[in-house]
Amino acid sequence: MVQYFTTNEGAQRNCELIEDVLCELAARDPGGVEYQVLMFDDGVGFMHVVAFDGTADPFGDCAAYHEFHRALAERLATPPVVRYAALIGSYHGRQLAR
Repeated sequence: MVQYFTTNEGAQRNCELIEDVLCELAARDPGGVEYQVLMFDDGVGFMHVVAFDGTADPFGDCAAYHEFHRALAERLATPPVVRYAALIGSYHGRQLAR
């Protein structure tokens, strides 16, 4: 998980770049990855949650992902906080996945 806050001016561009990443991943369907991005109610806080099977980097060949990172520092108000976690389980509306 990665959490960070952008500047007010950088928030909209950040959203656009995130959408580009999600669209490219959907088109490429690298498999073995779950990726969610949340925006906090303040409009400038973001949290990226990614889980992948570890066989290959799902973002390695993603041009939109590299573009997102290219000028990220210019959009940030605070440094990103990276946290690693282990999945205990998840609920997808129908069943418990373990």
